[in-house]
Amino acid sequence: MKALQLGLASVALALPGPSQSISDSQGLFISHLENILGTSFDLKIIAHSYAVARQTEKTILSEIERLNAILSSYLPTGEFNRWWDSTEQAIPVSNDLWAVLNEFSIWQQKTNGTINAAAEAVNRLWKQAAEAQTLPTETERLAVVEAVNQPHWTLDPIHQTATRLSQTPLRLHTFAKSYILDRAAEVAMKHPEVDAVVLNIGGDLVIKGNWTETVAIANPKTDAENATPLAWLTAQNKAVATSGNYRRGVQVDNQWYSHIVDPRTGMPAQEVISATVIHSDATTAGALATAFNVLTPDESVKLAATFPGTDYLIVTKEGKSIASPDWNRSSTPPTANNSVKTAQILSLSSNKDKNWNQNQELIISFELSQFDGRYHRPFVGVWIEDENHVPVRQLAIWYNKPRWLPELRSWYAMQRNIGLDVASIASATRSAGSYSLVWDGKDDKGQFVKQGKYTINIEAAREHGTYQLIRQEMDFNGKPKNQTLNGSTEIATAALEYRDKGTK
Repeated sequence: MKALQLGLASVALALPGPSQSISDSQGLFISHLENILGTSFDLKIIAHSYAVARQTEKTILSEIERLNAILSSYLPTGEFNRWWDSTEQAIPVSNDLWAVLNEFSIWQQKTNGTINAAAEAVNRLWKQAAEAQTLPTETERLAVVEAVNQPHWTLDPIHQTATRLSQTPLRLHTFAKSYILDRAAEVAMKHPEVDAVVLNIGGDLVIKGNWTETVAIANPKTDAENATPLAWLTAQNKAVATSGNYRRGVQVDNQWYSHIVDPRTGMPAQEVISATVIHSDATTAGALATAFNVLTPDESVKLAATFPGTDYLIVTKEGKSIASPDWNRSSTPPTANNSVKTAQILSLSSNKDKNWNQNQELIISFELSQFDGRYHRPFVGVWIEDENHVPVRQLAIWYNKPRWLPELRSWYAMQRNIGLDVASIASATRSAGSYSLVWDGKDDKGQFVKQGKYTINIEAAREHGTYQLIRQEMDFNGKPKNQTLNGSTEIATAALEYRDKGTK
């Protein structure tokens, strides 16, 4: 497992529930990693110190790695594959492998055969069809259905053995991801100084402890990560699982087929495009979310009724939403009235991982050039970029006609690249003269950035006139400093003062 990115910040928490709070003795640790169980992994830990949070992160990742070595079908030397290499032998297996195999057996009965570890054989059939661009014949499909729906193992609970009975390909991923996520969260919560954790693997979440997480449900009609969510919900001590056919699948003869298949028919699921389930048990949430994509909505509603405390939102291919009776009470669209609390950063003492010194600020002073007589004021944009030239904070955008905003070339290109809506930025009437802006070390999400080098951008453009861009890098390492910047046509003078707050 490789951590590609680790985010540590003092956070204005993104849309917490109205009752959310965090005490002075707590802090928020955030970590973003890739290629964990083959997907992205977002982690939040509410703990009493950075050391506790960092150790808990290691504990969580170790538990995920341990369970993956047991349950993954991709690891040749893993326990599952070692068991798979046996034939009609009663093999002693670990508690975890036995538990997951047993869950499959139970859920196959509960869902009328829609949950089946051998569904991988149907997926392979349709992948071959995509490669050949020819639909499977009825003979091929029925042969796969027969192979999938035969017994694949027997379990002996007394001796905790599993006997493999078939040669049909098996994958445990339907339950493995939920099972691993739940166990990792449980291990994390055993530490007395950990108050809550939020684990999100590829869009499936487990929330445990004294924390209310607000979750955006992706719109299955669009694949854009930043598209308007289909719905919002809040959850505490719950699992949230979403399954759908809108991101993965195969195309045969210009027809899209879902990666979620019906093991009973050998056909990809087509009627439902997304199902989100909330339940206190992660395995239940994951199993129902998958089953709801295969069953008819009426069948799903009846099945959900047999599991008290289940909330769901099902979206059909026609775009119709079918929600559980209590879903509206779970949904919480973000509004200005939501209470937003701030969490103190959990940081290391080493300068490498220090965040911006909250007792300091950057003052950006500049004077626009003045001319005799009547003249149009230039448009002005001021923003901060990190070392990779990624925008982290917009400080000002002054203009009076939106149609001319593209004249601020660098600012306008930056906005488009990061997907901000230019039209949503409010303008204000400004007078020509000397101006001062302050940067408090936070990004546009209200999070303190790490100490280090950042670039200050001051851009000015006149309608059909001259243009100027000042870019200056400064190292924000906690030591006060001043820097004078060279002026030109539109910006006569500019200066940067990194100082202690309150210094005149």
